[in-house]
Amino acid sequence: MTQSGVSNLTMESVARRAHTGVAVLYRRWPNKESLVLATLRHYREANPVSTPDTGTLRGDLIGALTSISTARAKVFALAGAAYLSGLVPGQLLNPEQTQERIVGEKKDPRSRPAYRRADARGEISLNDIPASVLDMPFDLVRYELVMTFSPVSRERITSIVDEMFMPLVAAYSTPPGGHTASPVPSPPADSPTAGAQIRHAPDD
Repeated sequence: MTQSGVSNLTMESVARRAHTGVAVLYRRWPNKESLVLATLRHYREANPVSTPDTGTLRGDLIGALTSISTARAKVFALAGAAYLSGLVPGQLLNPEQTQERIVGEKKDPRSRPAYRRADARGEISLNDIPASVLDMPFDLVRYELVMTFSPVSRERITSIVDEMFMPLVAAYSTPPGGHTASPVPSPPADSPTAGAQIRHAPDD
């Protein structure tokens, strides 16, 4: 797909490259659309995204969003090419449904490693923050991937975290009495993992 493009891909060309017969492919995938979607899902599963453990919610989130942006840009680009080439409409899927077929249904945001670690450290209380707020930074990065088919810049990711997400989290972390809890000191924007021991956990 990366060499000839989705629109030029044929079952015959795939069979030649795989050194097999076209009939073998059709026994597993009834048409080219099914084969392309299965290929994109396999690529995603073979390239999991990890979240660095930086010791802070801010650092973990910037690291997770950067990893997702880098690892998933190619998948979104191919998925977009499949849709724009007229391949996916043959299955009557809209762009959102195409994304769900490839990326999978949206997970409960409270299960994300960055949030679970922050909750364990006492930075946030997952019971107090709406799921829509926790989803927001990941949704914004996915939106930009869908619109541009390119990795989101580090500056944009930092802006999403610092200017949109962290203020919302602070608002939901205000203790009785109306005083917002003191924020956890964060490293410079260009190095959210500075001075931290980096560990990784799957996050996709």
